[in-house]
Amino acid sequence: MMMPVQRNLKNQSLLRRFSFAAKGIYCAVLMENSFRTELLLAAAYAALMVWLKPPLVWVGLSIITAGLVLGVELLNTALEHLADRLHPEQHPTIGVAKDCAAAAVLVTSITAAIIGALTVAVSLGMLHSS
Repeated sequence: MMMPVQRNLKNQSLLRRFSFAAKGIYCAVLMENSFRTELLLAAAYAALMVWLKPPLVWVGLSIITAGLVLGVELLNTALEHLADRLHPEQHPTIGVAKDCAAAAVLVTSITAAIIGALTVAVSLGMLHSS
């Protein structure tokens, strides 16, 4: 009897491990409308930041929150795919897990939108950053 081949990530080169991560991003771009939308919004916001030239601390906060939104979306996608593969039929507990993951994306997205609005307000002189 043959044992299934398992990928041991611990002993892979750094470049190989990065390639796994890049494949995950690539798959999310291909398969997830939400991820593509969030990438587009992040790119548009980055262009706005270049034009507005906000204080560096606000740029940093914006980068952090955009990264969090994309990262949480990737985790949400991973959880959904894993749950669908392991338990294809509807199940209340899996539904709760998926709903919580989607809520995490929503919370980080709202946070990013608030940080974005504050950054624009500071850049336009509507608020003073100290």
